Amino acid sequence: MATVVTKVRRSFGTHWYAWAMVLPVVIVLAVLVGYPLGKGIYLSLTDANEANVGRTIGVNHIAATYEFVGLDNYWKVLSGQDGHFYSRLTWTVVWTAACVFLHYAIGLGMALLLNREVRFRALYRVLLILPWAVPAFVATFSWRLMFNEKYGVLNAFVTGLGMDPVDWLGDSTLQKMAAVAVNVWLGVPFMMVAILGGLQAIPGELHEAAEMDGASPWQRFRHVTLPGLRPVSGTVILLGVIWTFNMFQVIYLLIGQGASSDSEILVTYAYRLAFQGIRDYAGSATYGILILSLLLVFATFYRRMLARQEAQR
Repeated sequence: MATVVTKVRRSFGTHWYAWAMVLPVVIVLAVLVGYPLGKGIYLSLTDANEANVGRTIGVNHIAATYEFVGLDNYWKVLSGQDGHFYSRLTWTVVWTAACVFLHYAIGLGMALLLNREVRFRALYRVLLILPWAVPAFVATFSWRLMFNEKYGVLNAFVTGLGMDPVDWLGDSTLQKMAAVAVNVWLGVPFMMVAILGGLQAIPGELHEAAEMDGASPWQRFRHVTLPGLRPVSGTVILLGVIWTFNMFQVIYLLIGQGASSDSEILVTYAYRLAFQGIRDYAGSATYGILILSLLLVFATFYRRMLARQEAQR
């Protein structure tokens, strides 16, 4: 312990300017991330709810009466006693996999098209990146209006074809399809821009050499383009999984209070526990920590898998 303290003092004395520059960032992260995370972990180990937390009513202060229960909340969730975790986890995984796959596939296709010499290429890039520039809540509400059963653009098109209007946001299956469509529309531009940058970083000599060796376009794509995109693809897929797994605004703002239990993902259910009905702060915190743990485990194994693939090349 004394050795560690000595090293820290020596480092501070030698690099005091660097420590001074980093300190504000450390303080901000501790306040905005560290404290809420610590508070959430603590609440997940208690039975805190709306009835037993401390609160002030007028001039009267009611002290908190919740108790420490250890890992009971985690056991209730993971053992299936709450009856919600595994069904929502399954849909969350399906939702994440579907969205990230479509993000990457469509983004790759658009990036390949924009990487070619075409007229008005700069204009196309600006237009295709607009969904990413629009705030997510604005875009989601716009899509919600388009999905409206009575006045939406989609149903106007459907009724124009002589069919009955569709309640896009009333059926659980259609809710899921609508949510995936909106999230794909929001996420494809980021993938497109990131992959386009990766394509432009691949040396043109590699394509020329492969073409001279008689490789077909598909072979050049498989053996030159995809391997060249591996570093970019690994990063954007990891970010896409994390963002989509926690994509609260699309599910909540698009479907709102009409979200069925089948359409909710883990993060929207955690929000509902904390802020709707009888507020279960301990249960919501437990879900939050479990979500964080799942993403940490996935990120760890995913990065190890990429490192192993890179080592085998």
